[in-house]
Amino acid sequence: MNVLIGMCADDSWAAVALAVPFLIRIATDRHHRHRADALGGLAAPARARCFGVASRDELLLHRSGPQHDGYDDYGVEVTGYPAGWSVAAARAAITAGAPLLLPLLDDSDPAMRIDASYALATAADPVHTVRSAFATRFAKEHDLMVRAALVLATAETTRAHPHRPDTAWIRELWQDRAQAPEIRLAAAIGWLCLTDEPAPDALHATIDALATEERARAMAVLPWMAAAGCGEPGLLHCVRRMLHPEEPEPSDDPWA
Repeated sequence: MNVLIGMCADDSWAAVALAVPFLIRIATDRHHRHRADALGGLAAPARARCFGVASRDELLLHRSGPQHDGYDDYGVEVTGYPAGWSVAAARAAITAGAPLLLPLLDDSDPAMRIDASYALATAADPVHTVRSAFATRFAKEHDLMVRAALVLATAETTRAHPHRPDTAWIRELWQDRAQAPEIRLAAAIGWLCLTDEPAPDALHATIDALATEERARAMAVLPWMAAAGCGEPGLLHCVRRMLHPEEPEPSDDPWA
């Protein structure tokens, strides 16, 4: 798994995408000792260039395929080919493997349920099978972070396959004071990515009150937030980029 992660870091997406079908088989084998590692790694090639991405324009976005010049929004691999081809191949493999991955939303391990939602959010979902599975799991889920993961997964699926009822539901979640802070924060981030509307004062107030550094560090267990982190916890990076884009990027230089 460390080899695959290293290949992702080196922009060798084509080779990693070929491993996705095998990772799905390992992840869904309940007797395989590396199933958690396989599930945690198989979504990486389906999200090229997601690390440090935290803006409304780019977070949760499935970028376009090859453009008129043969290249795409993911740039070029070290092989010289468009990276988007490999991303599309990884997503196609996850889409094909969705029937195997969907039962993992009911796994006994909360971390597996989180990683399953992260992987499934990249699948094509024209008939809303994945979306419905997220909703069903959310309705009976008791783990706070898994519920937050399902909100972000629903938002990502909705960004790729627009669905007004889900956008409205996500907006209702961040407005609902009865929901846990982590759920409201995940919903606020998701809603900002699903709309071009200016962030209302109520959303600013909600995030200002709830997005503490302690909570942001706790939410780093969510893969979306872990990937968004860039010199600061991912949640805080998202808040700053989405609500305060004029602020400079934090520096990790101790002498700066």
